[in-house]
Amino acid sequence: MINENIKLLRKKNNMTQQELADRLGISRQSVVKWENGETVPDIFNCNELATIFDVTIDNLIRFSYKEETLVGESALQGRYAFGVVKVGERGQIVIPKAAREVFNINPGDRVIILGDKTKGGLAIAKVFGEFTTKE
Repeated sequence: MINENIKLLRKKNNMTQQELADRLGISRQSVVKWENGETVPDIFNCNELATIFDVTIDNLIRFSYKEETLVGESALQGRYAFGVVKVGERGQIVIPKAAREVFNINPGDRVIILGDKTKGGLAIAKVFGEFTTKE
């Protein structure tokens, strides 16, 4: 599936295998092997591919661009992996465009940051209506 997606997205973006390889800093032969299904890109290259093609990692891996369906979509139950983002120098996090579109987050909207220290995770949720905290 990912091999077909890489090839289709590369062609859709009018890129040669060499151009894609150059953008990723890898050999053209690596791209050829990915597209032929001989090997698969590692997670770092998947993140770069998703960025280059402006898709989520989840769609890069699981979406069938030929059939325009998400493989196993019903099993996902609305769960997404939107990729990796880098925290800015002052702690800024840019929410990926695809995530903003799926969850209808627009400029000026308010979000709440939730965390679970025991699981080492953060979550962002859109705030609907008024939200206040008690101190």
